[in-house]
Amino acid sequence: MPHLSECFSIADLRALAQQKLPPVMFDYLHGGSEDELTLRWNRDAFAQWEFVPRVLRNVEHIDLGTTVQGVQVGLPIIAAPTGMSRMFHYMGERAVVKAAHAAGSAYSLSTVSTVSIEDVAAYSQGPKFFQIYAWHDRKMVSDFIERSRKCGYDGLMLAVDLPTLGKRERDLRNGHGRPAVLRRNTALGALSRPQWLFRFLTSPKWRMANMTEHLPHRADALKVIEDINAQFDATVDWQRAEEMMAQWGGKFMLKGIQSVEDAILAADMGASGIIISNHGGRQLDGSPSTLSLLPEIVAAVGHRTEVLLDGGIERGSDVVKALALGAKGVLIGKAYLFGLAAGGEEGVARTYAILRDEMERVMRLIGVSSVSELGPQHVRRVKW
Repeated sequence: MPHLSECFSIADLRALAQQKLPPVMFDYLHGGSEDELTLRWNRDAFAQWEFVPRVLRNVEHIDLGTTVQGVQVGLPIIAAPTGMSRMFHYMGERAVVKAAHAAGSAYSLSTVSTVSIEDVAAYSQGPKFFQIYAWHDRKMVSDFIERSRKCGYDGLMLAVDLPTLGKRERDLRNGHGRPAVLRRNTALGALSRPQWLFRFLTSPKWRMANMTEHLPHRADALKVIEDINAQFDATVDWQRAEEMMAQWGGKFMLKGIQSVEDAILAADMGASGIIISNHGGRQLDGSPSTLSLLPEIVAAVGHRTEVLLDGGIERGSDVVKALALGAKGVLIGKAYLFGLAAGGEEGVARTYAILRDEMERVMRLIGVSSVSELGPQHVRRVKW
């Protein structure tokens, strides 16, 4: 089995993660919904753009710093909110937030995290956002908002693309929704992953850490999945989003925008940012790739609200293309989870190191010394 030092790309980290995780866990991490069209399209979209290299430029020093939602970051690659991170490594969210901040970036905590709002805030002091759902239980949602405020989070991300869960067929085959089958398949797969199994057996139980006072069984993650799924509210509308934004009173982003029309509505309601996202291809299969939406959304609302991009980022060149097309920054999810599974905090740090190195290399090769200089003149659609 290769060492982290032998991982030179996100694809290498993915391969190492697959060797370390039980198949049930790897499928949950890597898969998408139905035929996984959108999952593939997210990646394929980046190949539709080529660079316009310029030469004889002074590119000795490369500046990757910028501001996102009023927060200064040294790297425009934010850790996206991902649920249940301790499935992939026993340190879970703690490892990710530490590595993201060490890389000079920001971290986003999921509502369905296995480390609480308070513990993440205490563990690392860098910029943090909290991702929230408009669930049926409004008291619980209000509690999340107030706890995030008390702990000094820099902004909220409202996930707007989950009126219901996507049909994730890898997970269904592995037993998700059928607890006895899931436990059996997980146990069988874990026998060939002794390191993961040892940590699972010797670490504290996985809990929905933000909901221990709201759910039965002290929010034991293996016992309350149906309770969580029942919270997704198909009645949520723009008015509800505005009410949550007003209660928070600070930076408020909508995550899951997938059309120009909704981007305009988000800007009209006063959202400080929108995140173009299709949930990593895990919700509506056949929804457009996020990069394909970016130029049109930036043209429509980029002068009124910050536009960020989430989905398919696996190369530093992907980040540079997104920034050139108008994104203020990007979010990564699967990329850092591959690193987490491959080597905990060190693996997440490796994810960021790979992407940083690739960004700096690409920017030198196209003749750009600062992300603030990047623009549509640096990319064009592939013609051949």
